[in-house]
Amino acid sequence: MFTNKRYLLLFVTVFCFVLLFCTASGSSIPTAGRTYGHAEPLYHVNTKKKLIALTFDDGPHPVYTRRVLKILDKHKAKATFFVVGERAKWYAPVIRQIHRRGHEIGNHTFTHPHMKHITAEQLQEEIRKTDQIVHTLTGTYPRFFRPPGGEITYAVLRSSERQKHPIAIWSYHQDSRDWTHPGTAYIVSKVTSGARPGDIVLFHDSGLDQSQTIEAVDKVLTILSKQGYRFVTLSQLLHEQKK
Repeated sequence: MFTNKRYLLLFVTVFCFVLLFCTASGSSIPTAGRTYGHAEPLYHVNTKKKLIALTFDDGPHPVYTRRVLKILDKHKAKATFFVVGERAKWYAPVIRQIHRRGHEIGNHTFTHPHMKHITAEQLQEEIRKTDQIVHTLTGTYPRFFRPPGGEITYAVLRSSERQKHPIAIWSYHQDSRDWTHPGTAYIVSKVTSGARPGDIVLFHDSGLDQSQTIEAVDKVLTILSKQGYRFVTLSQLLHEQKK
């Protein structure tokens, strides 16, 4: 009996130490099937309607974001743009253009730091500054937060909860990997081959050369529209799940 209690005490001590270490270091943690704070990170929305949310990270960009907006207009599609605060400050007219055209703006930090190298307090300030810039430019605050790289750490969970932002990632099979410049055909196939209702797709509208992304988005919208899909913001997609 005494031995069992000793082992139990040892187990609890070790567990608490590991938990404390992960919290302090910002280590990544698994989230599948768990709920932290106010909401579990969003990867997919359960709906039978043929709706998909296209999302664009790391912008705005003075050239590529505008080209994306023209393509979305062409297909009567809506999207969500996860913007970096300092870039929003540099390219304020693009942010206003995104907002005026009825798209959603999400928070993607202020400087795009590595999530393992930042404290919860630092991350909260990154989120707060981006929130304020977006509100100043559009009159609205971002609803969703997406950590750079989609990386979930304790700092990310604590900061998003304290700033009252649900975390939105992307569907596991819908990372277009466009940032690796794999070719337009690869990006199109990656997104369209496994498309299903409620998907959240990851693209990037900022970088040295996003021409493959621009071409791919046009083709993806053409192909999936013919299959009966419609393209909505993350908030619109999430609303369908709650019906």
